[in-house]
Amino acid sequence: MQLQSILTPGRTFHRAPGNSKKRALENTANFICKDISAMDDFELFDHLVARERLGSTGLGNGIAIPHCRIKNCQKITGTLIKLEQAIDFDAIDGEPVDLLFVLLVPEEANDEHLQALAMLAEKFSNTDYCQRLRDAENSEELYAAAIS
Repeated sequence: MQLQSILTPGRTFHRAPGNSKKRALENTANFICKDISAMDDFELFDHLVARERLGSTGLGNGIAIPHCRIKNCQKITGTLIKLEQAIDFDAIDGEPVDLLFVLLVPEEANDEHLQALAMLAEKFSNTDYCQRLRDAENSEELYAAAIS
């Protein structure tokens, strides 16, 4: 699985607002639903929050990969967010998060869900890759850095 098969420039957001985990997820749901009109932002937000209640998706080192299965999702869909400011995300290392990769998966896509999470975990474990994302000056540079 290649990142560019699930991420588009239109779902890449540099300097996104959000001063808390809840607000960041709410803003992200709104942002995604502007690009994918078949999804409902309230439903998406509820699914993301419900997944976070099971355990934080904050991986550490300033990275979180919120993910959920959702109806009206036709294919695995990704959204890359560079937050305006790092926030508490209940990450396993206790450090604030500034990079989010939100992964939306069709309800029946079990194996693909795990493959996508593994691919993202591998990418975000590379400190050089993460630094290139953090060094991006705008959404276009963020997307270019993400797929490089």
